[in-house]
Amino acid sequence: MRVTQSMLSGNMLKNLSNSYSKLGKIQEQINTGKKVTRPSDDPVVAMKGIGYRTQLNNVEQFSRNIGEAYNWLDTTDDTFDKIGSTLQRANELMVQVSSDTNTKEDREKINSELQQLRQHVQNLSNTKIGNRYIFSGTKTTTPPFNTDTKKYETGSDPATTDEAFEKSIEIEVFDGIKLKVNTTPIELFNEIDRTFQQINSDITAGKTGKDLSQHLQTISNNMDELIKTRADIGARQNRVELMDARLQSQEIIATKRMSENEDIDYEKAITEMITQESIHRAALSVGGRIIQPTLVDFLR
Repeated sequence: MRVTQSMLSGNMLKNLSNSYSKLGKIQEQINTGKKVTRPSDDPVVAMKGIGYRTQLNNVEQFSRNIGEAYNWLDTTDDTFDKIGSTLQRANELMVQVSSDTNTKEDREKINSELQQLRQHVQNLSNTKIGNRYIFSGTKTTTPPFNTDTKKYETGSDPATTDEAFEKSIEIEVFDGIKLKVNTTPIELFNEIDRTFQQINSDITAGKTGKDLSQHLQTISNNMDELIKTRADIGARQNRVELMDARLQSQEIIATKRMSENEDIDYEKAITEMITQESIHRAALSVGGRIIQPTLVDFLR
């Protein structure tokens, strides 16, 4: 086979073009910090990258859900803490009012504060997060305590109970794992309200200190139920914390794997670029020698 000048020139130009392409690819990797900038560069790396990004997006969504769960549970626990303090104050006032040294006027003054505490609990039962009432089950746009009728929307009578007020609100905190974030203490609110209502009736009726002291046990029972409810909230808060820690671990792992899959090793890439530049310069030098001067060059 006869090797012509045009064949030598063609091969040289082809090799130079390939060298330019390699240099361009390495420079692009260094500029972007990524091994691939388009799926065609390396389909396997690109597909893995899509998978890792999907995993990270899911982790970010679950993290937002975790934040929402924290908000619900923390707000609920804080509200019950305030109700507990209110009942504690009511208990102190009932100890005072049960003393027979009090006159009717004294008891009426104490009762006035007790009824203010009742209203405080009613207000707390209508606690909201944003525009949603947290103690209304799935009817989050309806307050559990109706300020017009002065009654709770649902109570001990099944005939008048709206089941939506008792339904759970669940948030997905991990893949396939949902957690109840709301609490439906309407019956407890009703019991507390009935306690204050009966205290008001007995004081107004002029009951004796012995009769009034019986309400101390009722208040104690209300506080016990409140503690049980807070214990359940605390257990769910602990679970949310565990899920949060698990998500953070997943995020670290996914981010590391994505970086290993896509990000370049700068030291290695710069070394490759220097090597490729040397090869390219050598190719140019050799190419200049391969292309022999023509007769026209000698005639100039």
